[in-house]
Amino acid sequence: MSRKKEQSRTDVYARITDRIVADLENGVRPWVQPWSAGNATGRITRPLRHNGEPYTGMNVLLLWSEGLARGFTSPIWMTFRQSIELGAHVRKGESGSTVIYASRFTKTETDEHGSEIERDIPFLKAYSVFNVEQINGLPEHFYNRPAPILDPVERIEHADRFFANTGSVIRHGGSRAFYSPSSDHIQMPKFESFRDAASYVAVLSHEHIHWTADSRRVGRDLSRYAKDRSETAREELVAEIGAALVCADLGIVPELEPRSDHAAYVASWLTVLCNDRRAIFSAAAHAQRAVAYLHSLQPRAESEREAA
Repeated sequence: MSRKKEQSRTDVYARITDRIVADLENGVRPWVQPWSAGNATGRITRPLRHNGEPYTGMNVLLLWSEGLARGFTSPIWMTFRQSIELGAHVRKGESGSTVIYASRFTKTETDEHGSEIERDIPFLKAYSVFNVEQINGLPEHFYNRPAPILDPVERIEHADRFFANTGSVIRHGGSRAFYSPSSDHIQMPKFESFRDAASYVAVLSHEHIHWTADSRRVGRDLSRYAKDRSETAREELVAEIGAALVCADLGIVPELEPRSDHAAYVASWLTVLCNDRRAIFSAAAHAQRAVAYLHSLQPRAESEREAA
């Protein structure tokens, strides 16, 4: 990779990390911003591409944050070229929002013995997308917002089925929520101790992200979780982002209850992010893998419906 390309890639990491750090310093966790959005009267979803496909990983955080900051109520985004292909046009003066494309390519090289070897080279590309509210002339269905879901009981029952399908062991009692790797179980306070059912689901989602770390599942290393503050912060960042994705996929809009450890976690996240510009990207990728694993445990029809 050329020095210019490497510098460009580093700039993307730094620019986006600086934005997340600024949000945290202002007391805002960007991965949960939509839950408190004043315009969120209907279902919260992941941001969607022009073809209805949900964004994943880091792009979910970027577009949630951008949408809230700029007052967009539509979850649909597209590139300038895609808008033209649909016979529409981005309004003059509108600015795009940054999303990223991360992948890798294979390069054949010759080693010191003269043998050809293949090496995977990762790359990161940033590009701009526009919310449909910045675009004129799209087909009408792009502007139609789905009707609010008015029956929360049905939604919570659906969430209960989602977690039951994972096969996780959930025990209730005490005043703390946690995942125990040694016994491989999730401990939750009694349901009645939560503000509402949605808050219960949000915490249960968080603990299920920790649950996926076991080597029989996605295999994140938690061996230093209790010994190293940095490792604790990284795993909690994964769980926070993952829980937000699960709640969005299930259509759950929790009013997040303040946690006694929140201030300490924010401080530790700031330390990690300031020292490692790629930490938020790694956390988002781990969270996406964890959520994908939870979806893989669902019956096929139900899983497809949740990801839509």
